[in-house]
Amino acid sequence: MWFGGEFLETCRRNTIRRWILTLLKILISVVIGALLLAGLYSLFGDLILPTLEERISDMFDFAG
Repeated sequence: MWFGGEFLETCRRNTIRRWILTLLKILISVVIGALLLAGLYSLFGDLILPTLEERISDMFDFAG
């Protein structure tokens, strides 16, 4: 059986479609990961670390 141009074109389109879908998945994963890291950095920088520093200084700041 001879594979004509139509079959090869269909295979090429499927390969390109799979490549684009994989690229989009990777791009979406990177963006979501960056947003999560930025949120965690913001949360730790503004909320958690100042109270943690205060707790530690209160623990070791005893007069006795």
